[in-house]
Amino acid sequence: MPRTLQSRRVERLPELVRLQGRILFLAADAALVRSQLEGQDLAWTPAIGLRDNISTDEITPAYICYYYDETLGDFPYLGLKCGEEFPITRASVKRGGFVASVSGKRRGKGSSREQSPYAEMCAGIKLVIAENIERIYRENCQNLGVLTTTDFSIIERVQRGEAIPLAAFTQGEGEITRGIIEYGGLFNFNVARLQGKVILARPDTAPRPMTLGEKILARHWVVDPAQGKVGVPAVKPGDEGFVVTDIRFSHEYVTPMAAIFFEQLVGKDEQVSDPASILMFRDHLTFLPEAMTPERVKEGLLDVALQLEKKQRAFAAKQGIKLYGELRLGHHGSEAICHSKILEGHAEPGMVIIGSDSHTPHAGAVGCVAFGVGTTAIFNSWITKDVRLTVPETVKVVVRGSKPDNVTAKDFMLEVLRHPYVKSGQAIGKLVEYCGDAVESLSVDERATMTNMTAEVGGFTGYVAPDAKTVEYLVEYRGMSRAEAARRCAGLASDRDAEYCEVIELDAGAIRPMMALPGDPGNGQDIGTAAQRIRVDIAYAGSCTAGKKEDMDMYARVLAEAAERGARVAPWVRFYIQCGSQDVKRYCEERGYLELFQKVGATFLEPSCGACINAGPGVSKTRDEVTISAINRNFPGRSGPGQLYLANPYTVAASAITGYITEWQAGMALAPAE
Repeated sequence: MPRTLQSRRVERLPELVRLQGRILFLAADAALVRSQLEGQDLAWTPAIGLRDNISTDEITPAYICYYYDETLGDFPYLGLKCGEEFPITRASVKRGGFVASVSGKRRGKGSSREQSPYAEMCAGIKLVIAENIERIYRENCQNLGVLTTTDFSIIERVQRGEAIPLAAFTQGEGEITRGIIEYGGLFNFNVARLQGKVILARPDTAPRPMTLGEKILARHWVVDPAQGKVGVPAVKPGDEGFVVTDIRFSHEYVTPMAAIFFEQLVGKDEQVSDPASILMFRDHLTFLPEAMTPERVKEGLLDVALQLEKKQRAFAAKQGIKLYGELRLGHHGSEAICHSKILEGHAEPGMVIIGSDSHTPHAGAVGCVAFGVGTTAIFNSWITKDVRLTVPETVKVVVRGSKPDNVTAKDFMLEVLRHPYVKSGQAIGKLVEYCGDAVESLSVDERATMTNMTAEVGGFTGYVAPDAKTVEYLVEYRGMSRAEAARRCAGLASDRDAEYCEVIELDAGAIRPMMALPGDPGNGQDIGTAAQRIRVDIAYAGSCTAGKKEDMDMYARVLAEAAERGARVAPWVRFYIQCGSQDVKRYCEERGYLELFQKVGATFLEPSCGACINAGPGVSKTRDEVTISAINRNFPGRSGPGQLYLANPYTVAASAITGYITEWQAGMALAPAE
């Protein structure tokens, strides 16, 4: 334990909580929201019509996350879309004297950015109320000391100024979550744990059939942190504890805030625990100088954003942490997108991996438990090397049969996302196990598309059990011997009688190329059922989800057929292809893809998160622009103000050629439609 924490004084919160202030109802009606900002208080009634599906992109749009201090308090809900309006302006929430914020279903979905609850907290929000709350966002609130509840009866008690028992917010929670709430946040709780003031009971779960995810968590369960004892015979859903991590990673959106927390609360001269197992990435904002609008530049946001890179680089150098940085010599881009490199170069079957991004489950493609966490959890893991969790239930997604040639893992996921169980939010916080002969037939790259998009499902993480294809992947990407790769995969499978809370079964042969309509990845429909042709202005092929080697094969397959017929990208379409890592770029060079892409009129981009987070080429500029994209989510404002459709790599490439959203089939004659 760092010496500065040995004598630090930490106390539990009082048993009664009095929340003094107004309540802000995040309504679907922009006029109702504005009236509250202007001073009108509302009495709770369902007739208010609360906004559902409020993502962290709406709580703090990506450009707001360039800030990483209390300035964030000026910005909560700036991206909140009510109809076609954005009623909340800078500092209006802070000026309103609000102490609580209320919304409907799926509060805090999307990116794991802790800037969202931190911005709310700095604006005065001490309580979040919603019908259900996404796992990472909820944990971020708890870690910071922001109270959460799904009990709407609390609203009237706050409005009456009652002293509310703290137990109202800890009821039904496990030992650790209850302790974190009682100590006012994760850091104080961990200090108490390290000082021996908190001693956690180990799970008393008897040996039982387990899913693969449960097995991995059981093997990593922290029994005695002082003695370094790890591993229990079994765990079951609901068991709460800490698991030791094999890899912890963060990127420049998160590292600076975590570094400031570390320096302020632990000490500037203290050392992180096991720096060799920590990785950092400069991958989110490398194209920002050319993507940021002149208005944002005038506001000074570019200068603010550039400080993120400097702070991360300085902290990594001081701590001896491996940093995958940006390209130099005037080139935009990075060495790799974090998820791409974690899978390509670091993830191994059976590992526990945490990352500062909701798409951390990408690495589950090789049979590990990889999940996103917030800034405070990352910062605390630098001290303890472990992370808290409650063992989730497991959902099994079984995809059987033979898929059509033009159907991909992306279509599998768009089908999953429109399934009633997922669409209704019942998969939130669950382990998701992907299996079935159609999944087994996929490459590791394609499996990564599925595990990556577990974030859109709302799941805790997703994984595919390792098999012969995983062995081949480890041999090719890691240079392992076949025997060593096979050894690492051995024994990693769910037990025959393992328990699942839900089984979703899909027929791969019945799935057709899909698109998700603007607003949410769950708005999926078969492209062939569209009532009219949809003209596109931008085609974006890339991101962690769709910038892998096999994705490049798909783009190249479509574009090679088009080039043979002399076709090029439609004159009115801007077409971008962005790879996930320098390894993928070298793969494209070796196969002549870069020349092909250039020949048909596509623009190839170096690795970066880019347009996926509204920070690179491929971002829409107006509300009327239409984008067809292979990225993972299309929440409002995610990639500019325009209309963003999601589809598989074949569809994106074909649509770039025709200028309309087009379902590609092998051998079809592609040409611009006008």
